[in-house]
Amino acid sequence: MREDTRTIIFAAGTCLVVSLLLSVTAQQLKPLQEANGVFDVKRNIVKAFGIDIAGMSREDIEATYAAHVDEDKAGELPIFTWTEDDADKASKYAFPVSGKGLWSVLYGYLALDGDLETIAGISFYKHGETPGLGAEIEKPWFQNQFKGKKLYEDGKPTDFQVVKPGTELTDTSVDGISGATLTGNGVEELLQKDAAAYAEYFKSVKEGE
Repeated sequence: MREDTRTIIFAAGTCLVVSLLLSVTAQQLKPLQEANGVFDVKRNIVKAFGIDIAGMSREDIEATYAAHVDEDKAGELPIFTWTEDDADKASKYAFPVSGKGLWSVLYGYLALDGDLETIAGISFYKHGETPGLGAEIEKPWFQNQFKGKKLYEDGKPTDFQVVKPGTELTDTSVDGISGATLTGNGVEELLQKDAAAYAEYFKSVKEGE
């Protein structure tokens, strides 16, 4: 009995020490994790604005964001603007997009060109979709096909679609991912939803030009 008691006390003490060490480590890493999260948002906003970030260092991306991107509000909705060097007005606008995929919520940013109708770029950066299938939304081949497509027309959201691969494409559709129909449906639905949410804001910007 005495040996059993010693074993239990030792095990309990070991668990307590390990728990304390893990807690301290988590607290020490928290600021770094938060900073990385903020940077990841900036990186994806810059990418959505059509900037090729491949090969750019963290410092370069931070500097690009600081020099060209401003954060604002479209009512209660966040909006990001891109202003070129020496320009006095924004040339592109970006906003967050999110919606349900197959296994998770998909998060990204979408940017519009100065006409406030044409997609300048899109970046999906956070999700829990299946590797090799739905997770392809992160890949350049999927994201690049959105550039030049129409999200709005005459101030109204288009019926933007993510279609079955091989379907004839229009200026308001892109190829989906083979074997990931539900993820593609999620992308289609979130784009239509968030485009509708920002429609009045972009209409007011256009009327104010």
